[in-house]
Amino acid sequence: MCIRMLIVLSLFKILMAPTLFSSKISRISSINNMFKWIRRLAVFVVVLIIGIQCYRIHANIQHVLTYESMVKEVLAEDDIDNTTNVDLVLAMIYTETKGKTDDVMQSSESSTGVTNSITDRKESIRQGVTVLSENLEEAAHHKVDPWTAVQAYNFGKAYIDYVADNGGVNTVELAKAYSKNVVAPSLGNTSGQTYTYYQPVAMYYGGGKLYTNGGNIYYAKEVQFNLFLMRMFSRL
Repeated sequence: MCIRMLIVLSLFKILMAPTLFSSKISRISSINNMFKWIRRLAVFVVVLIIGIQCYRIHANIQHVLTYESMVKEVLAEDDIDNTTNVDLVLAMIYTETKGKTDDVMQSSESSTGVTNSITDRKESIRQGVTVLSENLEEAAHHKVDPWTAVQAYNFGKAYIDYVADNGGVNTVELAKAYSKNVVAPSLGNTSGQTYTYYQPVAMYYGGGKLYTNGGNIYYAKEVQFNLFLMRMFSRL
């Protein structure tokens, strides 16, 4: 009897084996299909996010380009001793405000000592171009690179002397040291307090760390990158 039962069980296992194997294959196939669906969904979401971001960048650039004629008018004024160019000014407008406030170049503080006190867009550009041109002339006089002049738009003209005494070329490391040791303490941050600046260029070059009241150490890099973006997107 036992032998017969063993024979029957053996036959049952043999007969059921293909079914069990097929069931396992089916489950594995279902899992694989699920992972494929998840991967496709993830790719779709990433592409969608990139597409939306590209659309926003393009829209912002097109808006900033509406200031091109105004920038040219300012650069052509006789009382503006400028050494800059239209593209650089537009890239700085994009960096500062995307052209969405009256003080498009955030130049009020250099004029009146009070932020956003300039309410005329052309006057904001005029003041911004004046400061930038003076910085570029000072940079040329000290034989430092032009991006030092751009960084000095954020830090103040004294940064040009600092770079001249420390290699003659603006770098994130120099800007960081100046921010920590000069700018931040002058505005009350003597403890080296920092915060995170969630901006792609800043995150790429230094993890986005900025010193409280220390200005933007990535400013020149941002303008440089935005200049590239504007040239690329303006051709589309």
